Amino acid sequence: MAWVRRVRTASGATAVQIAESVDGRRRIVRHVGSARDEADLGLLLEEAHRLLADDRQEVLDLGITPVAAKVAMSAPAVPQGLFADPGATPAARTMVSRSQVLKTSSGLLYEALAGAYTSLGFDIVADESFRDLVIARVVEPTSLLDIDRVLAEMGRTAVSLSTRKRTLRRCHQGKYRDQIATACFARAVATGDVSLVLYDVTTLYFEAEKEDDLRKVGFSKERRVDPQIVVGLLVDRTGFPLEIGCYQGNKAETQTIIPIVKQFQQRHGLSDMVVVADAGMLSATNLKELHEVGLRFIVGSRVTKAPIDLASHFRWNGDAFIHAQLIDTITAKNSRVIENDPMLKKEPLWDPVQHPGSWRAVWAYSTKRAVRDNRTLTLQENRAKEVVAGEKAARAPRFVKNTNGSKSLDEVSLARARRLVGLKGYVTNIGADVMGPGEVIASYHDLWRVEQSFRMSKTDLRARPMFARTRDAIEAHLTIVFTALAVSREVQDRTGLSLRRVLRTLKPLRSATVEINGVITTIPPALSPHETEILSALEDPDARH
Repeated sequence: MAWVRRVRTASGATAVQIAESVDGRRRIVRHVGSARDEADLGLLLEEAHRLLADDRQEVLDLGITPVAAKVAMSAPAVPQGLFADPGATPAARTMVSRSQVLKTSSGLLYEALAGAYTSLGFDIVADESFRDLVIARVVEPTSLLDIDRVLAEMGRTAVSLSTRKRTLRRCHQGKYRDQIATACFARAVATGDVSLVLYDVTTLYFEAEKEDDLRKVGFSKERRVDPQIVVGLLVDRTGFPLEIGCYQGNKAETQTIIPIVKQFQQRHGLSDMVVVADAGMLSATNLKELHEVGLRFIVGSRVTKAPIDLASHFRWNGDAFIHAQLIDTITAKNSRVIENDPMLKKEPLWDPVQHPGSWRAVWAYSTKRAVRDNRTLTLQENRAKEVVAGEKAARAPRFVKNTNGSKSLDEVSLARARRLVGLKGYVTNIGADVMGPGEVIASYHDLWRVEQSFRMSKTDLRARPMFARTRDAIEAHLTIVFTALAVSREVQDRTGLSLRRVLRTLKPLRSATVEINGVITTIPPALSPHETEILSALEDPDARH
């Protein structure tokens, strides 16, 4: 006796198997497949029952009596009646082949992503292979060798591996990135503005034994000692990517912002915009160069500069601050300039003519930040005490000073740090008459959007080019990631949902290609109202949440 059984696997899928009972013992005859949703499960069950019912099946030796296949009459019976020909021979019956499912695919998902790709103007790159590489990166980041599987699940036939490699060479040699960046800029201008752009950097490491001209050991945010590259990303105030750059792994972060901003400025002929970056970009050279080319900037300030910038406040008010207090003052461009007079109770308001040796500085105090800073300092103090007592080893812990080989707690530095908790500074060359202190802070806080884009590129798109070796291949890979990031951000902006949620919703919607009476047709999946809403949003370029 044979039957179809369903088994729950450890991965959460449902396995469909054909089993039989021999002498009271159960035996698995064939594993039909595993399904992760109801649609696939139904198709697998249908296939399993077809295998059991098919008398022509030679793979399953179940020892059961063959059953005649069900047939349909395709020709009418010989007419019976008054004028029937007694000698007529009954017409032969034509056997009709059984209906069968040929394949299933997530075609709707591919069409939706291809529509977003086209609506962004990326079809300016007349290369279908490049488009498929981008869409595959959005759906399931994988190796160049495995992309054909990802595309096959969406009903696409991938080009050969050698053609994919040639696509990467065309991507770099044909300057695809320039064309994509131009389309991204057009989209940003059409949906908002580029008067304010956000910049940040990250590092991508390689599991390589030796360095080369690009991949070098440098400061790693992930605290790794492998060769790496530095990637700079410029986005608009919504987080939509505008420009990407690749630099040597040992290049300082402060030396990346000027090249990429100038490249963006020259590409689009811009003369006036605001560049926002974190405190890591704060260097006298960077700010001077940005100012000289007519660009305005907002960068984070290091909290250690607060005692100098707020000398008047500390003299006349001590350590007293109130929640959400804003202090608009100036900060020296270098240590040799002193334009802030602590003998005056009122903080000076920045003026480029009256204060040529300073920039404008805005300082804000937050009670919530003070609580968090105090908690962090307490942890660091306890660690320092453990190191001083010899209870824990550390190379260079904070608040530990070493005098003639003897370690002790640096209470002066600790007290200074406690005095500055809750403060956050911002440096800019935008006058108070153009942008108030609250707007300066709000613009800086938009930096989380570029950080979000970096997280997407590292997690959802897995940007680390671990299989690339040459600079051209790495640059081509980053172009694909840059394009995929733009498509992903567009999907999120139109639907109001995260990329992962959109993929989880649309990927199970599988179209089935079936053969019925010799006719091959494709049956679309049934859509729920929620799925229809997502697809409609992706089809509408003006849909924004």
